[in-house]
Amino acid sequence: MKKTIIASLFVLLCVTSCDFLNEVPQDRLSPESYFKTETDLQLFTNRLYDNLLDKDAYERQSDHCIHLNLSKELHGGTFRTVNNGVGWNWGNLRRINTFLAYSSNCQDEAAVAHYNAVARFFRAFFYFEKVKAFGNVPWVEVELGSEDEQLYAPRDSREFVMQKMIEDIDYAIENLPASVSTFRVNKYAALALKAEFCLYEGTFRKYHSLKIDASEAGVEQVNSYEFYLREAAEAAEAVIDGGMYKLFSTGNPAEDYRTLFAQEDASKDEYILAIHFSYAAAIFNNSTAMALLPAQGRLSATRKFVNTYLMADGSRFTDAAGYETMEFYDEFQNRDPRLAQTLRAPGYRRINGDRDLAPDLSCSATGYHIAKWTMAADANGGDSDRVDRATNDVPVYRYAEVLLNYAEAKAELGELGQAEIDKSINKLRERVGMAPMTVNVTADPYLTNPETGYLNPVLHSHPNLALVLEVRRERGVELAQEGNFRWDDLMRWKEGKMIEQDMFGLYFPGEGEYDLDRNGTVDLSLYTETKPKYDSKDPKYADAVILKIGSEILLSEGTYGYVDPQQNSQHVFDENRDYYYPIPSDERSLNRNLTQNPGWDDGLDF
Repeated sequence: MKKTIIASLFVLLCVTSCDFLNEVPQDRLSPESYFKTETDLQLFTNRLYDNLLDKDAYERQSDHCIHLNLSKELHGGTFRTVNNGVGWNWGNLRRINTFLAYSSNCQDEAAVAHYNAVARFFRAFFYFEKVKAFGNVPWVEVELGSEDEQLYAPRDSREFVMQKMIEDIDYAIENLPASVSTFRVNKYAALALKAEFCLYEGTFRKYHSLKIDASEAGVEQVNSYEFYLREAAEAAEAVIDGGMYKLFSTGNPAEDYRTLFAQEDASKDEYILAIHFSYAAAIFNNSTAMALLPAQGRLSATRKFVNTYLMADGSRFTDAAGYETMEFYDEFQNRDPRLAQTLRAPGYRRINGDRDLAPDLSCSATGYHIAKWTMAADANGGDSDRVDRATNDVPVYRYAEVLLNYAEAKAELGELGQAEIDKSINKLRERVGMAPMTVNVTADPYLTNPETGYLNPVLHSHPNLALVLEVRRERGVELAQEGNFRWDDLMRWKEGKMIEQDMFGLYFPGEGEYDLDRNGTVDLSLYTETKPKYDSKDPKYADAVILKIGSEILLSEGTYGYVDPQQNSQHVFDENRDYYYPIPSDERSLNRNLTQNPGWDDGLDF
């Protein structure tokens, strides 16, 4: 979904949206005659918010979350081709560099420093997305003309780009205000971004065993993965110790986590930077539609993900006898309260609703029906249920992520003690009334099992394996259904093969009637031969979904087992190719100095 932060932009001064670096800006006023006042600087940088912050209020597909139709990334194999690469566009970078080239036209030095910091924040943000997608990319920090030789430069090393990103974000941290500004970047948003990309880089280098030669990198020395982990920990801790943010809480642990994501106004306590939506301004997202409309893809959680939620007392659900064949009602009992605030659980009611709603398999491919982000029926303008026009503000950075980034960096550095756990993860658990984590946890066999857990041998030999696993569990639970977190995590941890694990849903022992939430009504009826007929006037069957096993619903063992919506679909990951996207062949044809990423054959022999 497209996010729009600034409803009204200064159209006369917009630079081109073309994605070529050598495109001449189509300004009606020349840059030399503009950028004279603080207002000029503000209006120009407004566009950066609109173009660069484009975060979804639901999760990109991964091993934790799927649609009925898998993405090309999850299908893998021949579904991913060099022609369907994404993200090789540079128009936003040109806008940033144009601004930085001419901002000094303004004589207000404080304003220049502030808005240069905004621009450099977004340049670091821009390059983070590029590095994640492509690895080595050209670093460009000047406005390029159509005849500039740099248009045909090769890719710079990962290390060179990362050092430049740190320079940018450190400038932003130093020059952005330290006051709360939920919809504008501030010092703490810059610290959150630094923590995020340094954690990504540190763990990527560690788990990919990435080696970078200083001479090839174009730098005097190459920083170790520990350097980036420490930078991440220090940036996250600066946000924590700054005391400007805290976790949203009204003192209602059974509802607060869900409420956070369903409210129309962003939490100024927890949301460090957010994307604003407004019914009055006709700026919407489709977060509620994703949960309630079958045509949105039947977004679903996987059973593997549900199994990672702990019990409310902190013990492991997967240690319980018979958990493998536990049915819906039983598997939701006494679990981490976030489970029932993320998915439709027994007793689920929509906010302000007056009746229980069971999982709807016409909207959920696996039966694990997403509830997080679903707004009340009287939201979004009020007088009708406008499910296609949700207006809940979406976080770009929230305090909970900062806590998790801090905990993970510390765990990877071997510095996660009880004090650090209490400072981070236990704050998240406290909000939902869950038992705290202790430093003496043992490694969870479910999370290291090759059929359900992490596979990278670098992790399995980790001296802090148990703590790292628990941080990863907490990360998956707390950040569930929030943009690209899980996919990005799999990429940086070198765990792409986890998408090949089973993508199962609810367990059903066979055909029959199922009162999923045990409220006295039939929610689902499964049959193999003769379709049952129900009296539509009988309230017991009023909401029953009737599905034929083998065609309308697929079960893992034929007539019984787990819901298996991907039974006839491949989902494979090429370890030698799929951690990066391909560089489009037409770009390589224009610039022969661009090398292709490993494993991608675009037919070009240079």
